[in-house]
Amino acid sequence: MLHMPQSLGDLSWRVARKCNSGECVRVAAHGDEIVIGSSKHLDGPVITYSRAEWAAFVEGVRQGDFDDL
Repeated sequence: MLHMPQSLGDLSWRVARKCNSGECVRVAAHGDEIVIGSSKHLDGPVITYSRAEWAAFVEGVRQGDFDDL
């Protein structure tokens, strides 16, 4: 679901350790959801996923499912 950050309250955002350009994906936990946004557009829209969807995505990354992108 697409949200604006203001509707989610204060979030504890994280970016990848190797993010030093300021143009990275940021993620935060929000209840039973994971919120994803852009570190370049702090006031821009964010997308939320269930924890199960997030876990499936992370497992796919670990297994190389997206290495061709």
